[in-house]
Amino acid sequence: MGKTAIVFWSGTGNTETMANAIAKGIRDAGAEADVFDVAAVELDKLREYDKLAFGCPSMGDEVLEEGEFEPFFTSVESMLSGKKVALFGSYGWGDGQWMRDWVERTKKAGADLYDDGLISQEAPDEGECEEYGSKLSAF
Repeated sequence: MGKTAIVFWSGTGNTETMANAIAKGIRDAGAEADVFDVAAVELDKLREYDKLAFGCPSMGDEVLEEGEFEPFFTSVESMLSGKKVALFGSYGWGDGQWMRDWVERTKKAGADLYDDGLISQEAPDEGECEEYGSKLSAF
């Protein structure tokens, strides 16, 4: 099952709620999961994990948060080749284009992508996130 690092940025708390519920689903399935706020994670530490899950909401014109998360993700892209990766986030407007763009970007980095990302409009369904985590644990 492996060990999963869940790294997120959250402005309103929705993506943080998703991160914690995904971690709960992973743990309930019998696997290990550690949750990190993007501002507190060490890049070298991420190499210790079998799987990486990244969470960021849609911002502005459907892009990743530009102050902290975008620079962080740019810095980890080179280590994603061959790594099992999942993406998730919340949004309040638009149609999820930020996630489609992020999925393509992650695929180009060579990641073994779990799926096309879990997105939640506004407040997340914690049960859905826990189920996502449970399935991710078997990936």
